[in-house]
Amino acid sequence: MRLVVAKCSVDYEGRLRAHLPLATRLIMVKADGSVLIHSDGGSYKPLNWMNPPLVLREASPDEDAAALGALSVWNVSSAKTDDKLTIYFHSIEHDSAHELGTDPGLIKDGVEADLQRLLAEQIELLGTGHRLVRREYMTAIGPVDILARDATGAAVAVELKRRGDIDGVEQLTRYLELLNRDPLLKPVTGVFAAQQIKPQARTLAEDRGIRCLTLDYDVMRGIDDSSGRLF
Repeated sequence: MRLVVAKCSVDYEGRLRAHLPLATRLIMVKADGSVLIHSDGGSYKPLNWMNPPLVLREASPDEDAAALGALSVWNVSSAKTDDKLTIYFHSIEHDSAHELGTDPGLIKDGVEADLQRLLAEQIELLGTGHRLVRREYMTAIGPVDILARDATGAAVAVELKRRGDIDGVEQLTRYLELLNRDPLLKPVTGVFAAQQIKPQARTLAEDRGIRCLTLDYDVMRGIDDSSGRLF
């Protein structure tokens, strides 16, 4: 990764035109070729950027740019489109390159696969008398996270999310429509289970006869005994 802190102005040409006036900014050139221009605010989002594949050429400024104080120019062009990014450098405070190596990616705690495994092992969280049929029960449009039977033997389809929103309810609705066509399974009821369920999703689920279940991931892992809490 190359990091450049410089006083610069930037012009973008593509689906629209954009201009960043002269100011001190951070320019990042990543190993994949992407170019990002950051200010010292605005959180994580760059002011402007170009995605790879790109061609980056460093050049001397033309007479007009030089007359305005530019010392060097980066011409960044997309290899697939007509998008162009031109960075005019007026002064450079820092320019360094760093070998970061291969990143293993973000490892999330409490991902859906863990929730699925834990709920399958603790299927009684669905209610007394429930038993597991199988995880990843396949349908024509994808697998249902968990298929179970309740105390009466009726089929129950469970869709698991870390954060439950309307899209998850819609997904479970589609699964239920397919599962209820199977004479060996119907009637199949649904459970929408998540660590957090948005109010709109809960309202939609309950309107469709789908039961909502909020899961406490720490309790399921056995590292937080909720019965011992004062509050």
